Amino acid sequence: MTLVIACLLPVLLTAPQASAHLSGHGGPVRGVAVSPDGSRAVTTSFDYSVILWSLDSSEATAILHGHEAAVNAVAMLPDGTGAVTAGDDGKLVFWRFGETEPVRVVAAHDGRIVALNLSPDGKAIASAGWDGDAALWDAGSGALIRRFDGHQSNVNDAVFSPDGTMLATAAYDGVIRLWSIADGRLLRDLTGHEFSVNALAFLPDGSALLSAGTDETIRRWNPATGQEMSRRLAHKGPVLDIAVSPDGKSFASGGIDGMVRLWKVGEERPVHALAGRGGPVWAVAYTPDSGRVLAAGNDSVVRLWDAATGDALGDPVAATAGASAAPQDKGAAIFRRCGPCHTVTADGGNRAGPTLHGIFGRKAGTLEGYPYSPALRDSDIVWTAETIGDLFTQGPDVVTPGSKMPLQKLVRQEDREALIEYLRRVTSP
Repeated sequence: MTLVIACLLPVLLTAPQASAHLSGHGGPVRGVAVSPDGSRAVTTSFDYSVILWSLDSSEATAILHGHEAAVNAVAMLPDGTGAVTAGDDGKLVFWRFGETEPVRVVAAHDGRIVALNLSPDGKAIASAGWDGDAALWDAGSGALIRRFDGHQSNVNDAVFSPDGTMLATAAYDGVIRLWSIADGRLLRDLTGHEFSVNALAFLPDGSALLSAGTDETIRRWNPATGQEMSRRLAHKGPVLDIAVSPDGKSFASGGIDGMVRLWKVGEERPVHALAGRGGPVWAVAYTPDSGRVLAAGNDSVVRLWDAATGDALGDPVAATAGASAAPQDKGAAIFRRCGPCHTVTADGGNRAGPTLHGIFGRKAGTLEGYPYSPALRDSDIVWTAETIGDLFTQGPDVVTPGSKMPLQKLVRQEDREALIEYLRRVTSP
């Protein structure tokens, strides 16, 4: 259970230090994409933000806010001048680099959107939603082209065949479906995964479709016949994402076990097994030259590796989760789970939520420079031991209705007292 005092839209994050790692988000990184020329990357996060990076310097060049919830996916536009992002708010947000406000926002799905992919010709974007639908959108105007609504459960991915004639979708029910893009017809079902299928990727020549499953396997399918050609145990636990190198010679997978595995196409064993650190690896991507692999981590960091050697690139970066709260006592141990969203020191700054430094005696919604929701800006609450205790006794939906504070409670009184005592000790000016 993640404990957060206020996890709302983030403000400008502290600029990351230059290294080959991308460190600056205030929560798990859920999506990553690289520009066609390999000079930029865009990442999306649980912290509601979108960050544009220079891959030459590994520095953030823009931090963008346009979503009202966690941002799960990103697709880079083909000319490299912008991107489209999607998240738990069910919206597509179109960005043009160099501008801080979205070009357009499209209400796309009735549930969270978890994947976006660009068509080979760059004219359409496919989205996968937990409302049971996949959909195609015009990459320029954002207009809906077609919906594919045959799945009976959450759709986790939607990818184009290399020739642009088919859309492959993966769902929680373990079924992969191939659709005709021209008329929306269901062409065939691919069945064999025992549980949810989380991600898909075509080989560049279209000869095979790879799937990543909760059943710990990566499977290879013949898209023309629907036959399973091979399977391999890939991770200890669900395989969360898969990406094929642009040259078609290798692919990368990320898992809930915190590992990134690099494979040669056609081989059953990984060439390199890389420890991502910091929990699940939510997304993987290659640079256009197939030379580097980027992996989006649960610890708010995107790590880079040499795709040929498996060597980590850049200096090691400490995980941000819990960095401000070493587990010295029970309260500190509880607060470790708040670390992705909050700091407690005078120089810690804001993350996904505001800094808690000086919180005792502060009126809710008044910390300068943090974009609070109207519910907190208009609140009469003053944060004291009693009101913080009440927050975790009744839950934010009762104490701060209308805010975007995640729903959580601390049922045991001794846990609440330990957390409050810790906060009193470490947040005092």
